[in-house]
Amino acid sequence: MPLLILLLGFFFPRIVILLLYFFTGWFSRAFDGIILPILGFLFLPLTTLWYGLSEAYFNDNVQTIGLIIAVLLDLGIIGSRLRK
Repeated sequence: MPLLILLLGFFFPRIVILLLYFFTGWFSRAFDGIILPILGFLFLPLTTLWYGLSEAYFNDNVQTIGLIIAVLLDLGIIGSRLRK
């Protein structure tokens, strides 16, 4: 189930973040306040989605590798839009 959500989140990360925030407790376990999820929603949606999901399901090694990949994907997506 979490991998299906992550796959769907790859194409529509902001929609999945909103759905998970309102209908599950994943983001309340991953983040202490509301500021970081809002900033992540605006600037690094894949990273925010991965961090919220990985806090509930994965161990530390998978979290770190996945977080690095998510940050690189977010920065690549932002950078490719600027070139067009």
